[in-house]
Amino acid sequence: MPGSNQKFAPLTKLTDDEQMLKDAAAEFADTVIQPKVYEMEETAKLDPELIRMFFEMGFMGIEIPEKYEGAGGSFFMSIVAIEQISRVDASVGVFMDVQNTLVNNAFLNWGSEEVNERFLPQLATEKVGAYCLSEAGSGSDAFSLKCSAKEDGNAYILNGAKLWITNAAEADIFLVFANINPEAGYRGITCFVVERGMDGFSVSKKENKLGIRASSTCELLLEDVRVPKENILGEAGNGYKVAIETLNEGRIGIGAQMIGIAQAAYDATLSYTQERKQFGKAISEFQAVQFQLAEMATKLEMARLLVYNAGRIKESGQPFLKEAAMAKYYSAEVAEKLSSMAIDLFGGYGYVKEYPVEKYYRDSKIGKIYEGTSNMQLQTIAKIILKN
Repeated sequence: MPGSNQKFAPLTKLTDDEQMLKDAAAEFADTVIQPKVYEMEETAKLDPELIRMFFEMGFMGIEIPEKYEGAGGSFFMSIVAIEQISRVDASVGVFMDVQNTLVNNAFLNWGSEEVNERFLPQLATEKVGAYCLSEAGSGSDAFSLKCSAKEDGNAYILNGAKLWITNAAEADIFLVFANINPEAGYRGITCFVVERGMDGFSVSKKENKLGIRASSTCELLLEDVRVPKENILGEAGNGYKVAIETLNEGRIGIGAQMIGIAQAAYDATLSYTQERKQFGKAISEFQAVQFQLAEMATKLEMARLLVYNAGRIKESGQPFLKEAAMAKYYSAEVAEKLSSMAIDLFGGYGYVKEYPVEKYYRDSKIGKIYEGTSNMQLQTIAKIILKN
């Protein structure tokens, strides 16, 4: 209202705990991860020592309650940490993201006390988790999966294969979605906790990817894997609910990864344009370059606001499906756009691996594909706005 003295905190304002974790994640990324980025990129493998340190820092169990040996933090704390880690290396960012926003959240929302007592302390302190939904013929049509589970006494026998599974090479705990009653369609889908070492379970082909190369993406094979009934997450037949609700949260995590990439591309470009001289002056002094920098800064701020807004709404307990879809869709667009603009402004230097921006461009592309393609996000948004 005109003349009102009421003040509103900006959406990007963090609580003390959120700011503390953000600062810790940023320092860890800059001092510990940054020196390892090139080698991990070249070898397409995460540094095992880095994984150990992630557990020591508490980054792998941010929302897990202290009674399960976790950090006892919030969903939004996970988001700001993922953003800062992804700013330095998106491969490491998604490693942490999958653990927190998919695997841990699935246990917290759907696990029984007995299941959580068994697995959450492991996930908080030493064991990596993987989320296993996709199959060769089941991508955007996620519930057309063919992986089967047949009841056999006090267990289920799982058969099938999973594809594009993030963290598969490092994981010991796998959330595997299989159908116990194909005739019931998606209502037969059930979420099973499969552990590395179970007979008949194996991690197979590792994909050779365009971007996020240090993040493992593998195929899983299940051949008569016997999984006890107590390893069902939630209830038999409600796996589709586990998948839908968990992925909605995961999309905000991917949004955080994308704004981390976009921030890195913007920071690198801002610095470079002030150092690079042509025609006797820094290229940042040319109006055409200034306009591009302004566009980058604006798009980045818009993407961050969408991601933070979705995270805040989720934490408030309100429906956030539309906001999560908007956040993932737009942040992926912005990450790709800003990293492309960065290459343009770096010129020839932007195209070589000696400079970081070509990696940002390659890493950004996956944001429009995994955890729901951009087209699927647009479809979700359209359905919701047309109902109102």
